[in-house]
Amino acid sequence: MNMGMLWFDNDPKADLTLKVQRAAEYYHKKYGQNPDLCFVHPSMLAGSPIKSGQIEIRSSRTVLPNHFWIGVHTAQPAG
Repeated sequence: MNMGMLWFDNDPKADLTLKVQRAAEYYHKKYGQNPDLCFVHPSMLAGSPIKSGQIEIRSSRTVLPNHFWIGVHTAQPAG
């Protein structure tokens, strides 16, 4: 993902997948496209990547806790 949207959600009553879905709904309204990739802080994701609907959730140390870097996966060129 080269470009995306940064989303903040620190609602203690919502689980990770609900927070990702909220971000995805806003992303769709704003950009007219459905996101399929979301990066979160490693502390928010226990273990390997998971899915929230069609969105793959991965961890990244560059994303702060309670922040979501969401967008559309960009395929890497073969070479």
